Amino acid sequence: MKCFFAIWIPVLLFANAVFSQEMITHKVERGETITEIAKKYQVTPYDIYKLNPDAQDKLKPRMKLLIPSKSGLTVAAAQAQIAHKVLPKETLYGIEKKYAISDADLKKANPFLETDGLQIGQTLVIPSKNKATLQKAIYHDVQPKETKYSIAKKYGITIAELERKNPEIIPNLTIGYHLLIKGNPSKNESTLQKEAASVSVKKYNTYQVKPKETLYSLSKMFDLSQDELVKLNPELKNGVEIGMLLKVPANTSFPAIQENKVYADLSPKNVGGRKKIALLLPFNVSRVEGDTVNSMTERLKKDKFLNMTLDFYAGALMAIDSAKTLGLPIDVSIYDSEETKYNSNAAAIINTNKLQTADALIGPFYQNNAEATARLLSSYNVPVISPLSKDSGNPIANLYQTVPSNDVLKTAMFDYMRSKRGNVVAVVDRKKSSMNLYLAQNQPDVKLVALNENGNISAESLRNTLVTGRMNYVLMETASIWMVKTTIAAMLSVMPDYQVQLVVLEPNDALDSDEIKFSNLVKLKLMYPSVTRDNTSPERIAFENKFRKQNFISPSDYATRGFDVTFDTMMRLMQNKSFEDTVNTTATEQFENKFEYYKKDGMGYANKGVYILYYDTDLTEKTAN
Repeated sequence: MKCFFAIWIPVLLFANAVFSQEMITHKVERGETITEIAKKYQVTPYDIYKLNPDAQDKLKPRMKLLIPSKSGLTVAAAQAQIAHKVLPKETLYGIEKKYAISDADLKKANPFLETDGLQIGQTLVIPSKNKATLQKAIYHDVQPKETKYSIAKKYGITIAELERKNPEIIPNLTIGYHLLIKGNPSKNESTLQKEAASVSVKKYNTYQVKPKETLYSLSKMFDLSQDELVKLNPELKNGVEIGMLLKVPANTSFPAIQENKVYADLSPKNVGGRKKIALLLPFNVSRVEGDTVNSMTERLKKDKFLNMTLDFYAGALMAIDSAKTLGLPIDVSIYDSEETKYNSNAAAIINTNKLQTADALIGPFYQNNAEATARLLSSYNVPVISPLSKDSGNPIANLYQTVPSNDVLKTAMFDYMRSKRGNVVAVVDRKKSSMNLYLAQNQPDVKLVALNENGNISAESLRNTLVTGRMNYVLMETASIWMVKTTIAAMLSVMPDYQVQLVVLEPNDALDSDEIKFSNLVKLKLMYPSVTRDNTSPERIAFENKFRKQNFISPSDYATRGFDVTFDTMMRLMQNKSFEDTVNTTATEQFENKFEYYKKDGMGYANKGVYILYYDTDLTEKTAN
């Protein structure tokens, strides 16, 4: 029952907010589509999905949909609008030129153009040139974390138009400010605006730029658009430099995850005394010895989890051997954690071997067991390093997640594309409703490429979302081989006119199909976020040769991770400061893994060390700069 209320209370609160706006109810007729309904009411399909999440699965006859009312124009203004039926060979540019209107105004009056593109037979609403005089005044109160860009995008206007109507915000946008969005205010309203502007006093602090910070990361940190930051600091027009002193809003809070740490090789310091590390690895020896059916050879063939454990162990042994070679004063103990998904014997190992005095523990493998171990040692402040779990986990002060979560990977990819001033568009399979929801909630500025009746895209629908003079990143989310082929074909066809690059957020089996030409993926420089990278440095080759000599096989990803996690942990303990202090100040890069920890909301640390990889023209994977 508690679960029921937990689910429905937010829904009811949302419904309250929705019904406070003007709404239209539409009863779905047999055969109607979301696109047709959106066109009828001059809204976007996303507007309808936002109010009717169930509609994403399937429209049913007699289903009632909530449609947001398209308000703002008076009756006179509506009558002043012109209807235009799209003829063959007409383009958006030609129509806009014919009626002397801007692209933004045409798309604002016809929201379906953003999703469906221009199609023969469409009836377009052509807004009257003098509609501004016919509009009621529309206002917006600035909310925390809003920017000029987000507000302008919300109302379909440019930042320049927003600033022209509200010149007081040119230096900076202030929370709570009453913005004029459209129309002309009455005399009394104008007076109130001026009084509000005179009360608003801007205060600033000075911020010193740190290594690896970019204009994009700084704008995110201070909740400003890049244009706003440059206006406050004109010297940024020449680029961001380490040590530069910037004028920034005084009331800004800096989230820990946005902080950029210095990547460095941690050379050992004189720590005065030996360090003690324990590895809790799930060998499950008692289970293996009790298996009377399978021989050890047969078990190794079948048991992937045991193989993973042994690979990690082999890599960790290489790291321990490297520490000995360097003469590091570290004592390492290795224990069998005897794990299932929800249980381990970690508590018994800790008590029997007095691991409350250890300087760090690596393991157990399963998230639940790592969390239980961290809780046992939290009062002793012993760092517990979770080596393989991707789960975000519960907030525990001494728990360190070494594998970046899927959300961190996605965020890193979008951060990279924005840092390059890219135009990001998305091709999303209708079956991937979770991706549509993710984009709506976390990346609302990403444009969706319109799909045709067969659920694929055309070159024309792709062109309608692209911009010239910038890289257009085309994010593709589908498991359909045919949709992959049509997306690639559309991208290749626009390459003479636009810069385009194909992007995926996670491994996609459809790309491995024999029907997908690898040469096309290379042409489109397929790009994706990754926890690991290929490393061909002399040190990495030496490691691989030594591992092969000792184990008669090449190191797997788990073996390399065993080395990277163990060696990174040992080197952090050799710094004359606590493990947590090194995590807060320094990021590291080992053979295949990065360790850039950040403090999660509440307690505990997670890793945001992610590589952005792409297929280069020499047919190899490269790390994007």
